Amino acid sequence: MDSAGQDINLNSPNKGLLSDSMTDVPVDTAVAAQTPAVEGLTEAEEEELRAELAKVEEEIVTLRQVLAAKERHCGELKRKLGLSALEGLKQNLSRSWRDVQVSTAYKKTQETFSQAGQKTSAALSTVGSAISRKLGDMRNSATFKSFEDRVGTIKSKVVGGRENGSDHLPSPTGSGDKHLPDHTPF
Repeated sequence: MDSAGQDINLNSPNKGLLSDSMTDVPVDTAVAAQTPAVEGLTEAEEEELRAELAKVEEEIVTLRQVLAAKERHCGELKRKLGLSALEGLKQNLSRSWRDVQVSTAYKKTQETFSQAGQKTSAALSTVGSAISRKLGDMRNSATFKSFEDRVGTIKSKVVGGRENGSDHLPSPTGSGDKHLPDHTPF
């Protein structure tokens, strides 16, 4: 695109149609003048390219000035509307989050996690059922019943005295219902 035909009005529908070969780093024309010309260029072509380079650099400076002016104007408008930097940040984050949520990658990831969650839930349910079944089988086993009977016998011996109206435990020495002295240190 011819640099003379470029539209530098930032409100123009043609904005952003600048050449991709332009960089943000200005070229020092003094250094460029000392650099030997590329072979195959005539002196006139080299001079024309240098003039075009100077013009492009001038346009870059102009665009930076226009952008700075637009940013100042934007700041003034936000200040007049009472919009703070924090409000702008919140809006940007909100907009970015919506953009992420509608992205294909996010939707695929969400779908994958949903499926993984469903499979995990099903697996845990199966494990829970298996454990419950095994505990039921174990409880019905002869070993468990024998253990349960022994615990029941011990319990009835320990609690048996209380059920008969006495608050005293049977003495391991078999001495009957002797009360412990009230002044015991423990």
